[in-house]
Amino acid sequence: MFPLKRILFPVDFSEQCRAAFAYVEELAKHFQAEVILLHVVEPPSYNSSLADSHSHSEGFEAFFGEGLKHLHVKRLIEHGEAATKIVRCAAHHHADLIMIPTQGMGIYRRLILGSTAAKVLHDADCPVWTGVHLESAPASAKIHYERVCCAVDLKKQSEKALDWAHRFAAEYKAELTLVHAGPAGSAENALAELQQKAGTHAPVRVREGEPKDVVAAFTAELHADLLVIGRGAESGLLGRLEANAYSIIRQSHCPVISV
Repeated sequence: MFPLKRILFPVDFSEQCRAAFAYVEELAKHFQAEVILLHVVEPPSYNSSLADSHSHSEGFEAFFGEGLKHLHVKRLIEHGEAATKIVRCAAHHHADLIMIPTQGMGIYRRLILGSTAAKVLHDADCPVWTGVHLESAPASAKIHYERVCCAVDLKKQSEKALDWAHRFAAEYKAELTLVHAGPAGSAENALAELQQKAGTHAPVRVREGEPKDVVAAFTAELHADLLVIGRGAESGLLGRLEANAYSIIRQSHCPVISV
């Protein structure tokens, strides 16, 4: 998992995708990771697949410009249903991270999580980066990770999420803070045990309330640059994305990595 060696970045040539590329570029440079650019041509375009593949391959260069010249990049064109192809590509290429922007602008951003992003979060085995507030994304040179929050609910996946957040924070020498929604004092022992297992000594913030509201409030108060959360460990009917995680991603004030 660390260091990140391969980052899968699905490209749909949208403005959200262009903005998310700054975050991809920063992580790729920091970890010297390979970036796999994947464009999926969905079923309506099957009849012109060869022409589309050629034009989209050239389109990567035109869309991202000079940013690609400084990265180790693999360019892929696939045909089919986008989310399925993204998940399969991540598994086939052993991606350490999928980075995909969510959709939803203006007053609707809290209500909409793009269907492709939702399906990828539901099915992917590796961690998934999502970003909502990308209309004001900075240039890659101005992206810094000084404060990392890890939201834990003390379920099975919390230990894995904390370990990932701890390793990421260590890479950037960032301050790590645990956040938890629940009655003050009732989770103190469980949080201490969790940190002992993960080998961390991070400060803890606890507040009663709905997890989505508590986590959103803490990330805003702490001016977090990144939020790390856990997803359900099992696939199946509910997939790996539980209701709280879904809501937290939609309301987050900063990019979220779901582990």
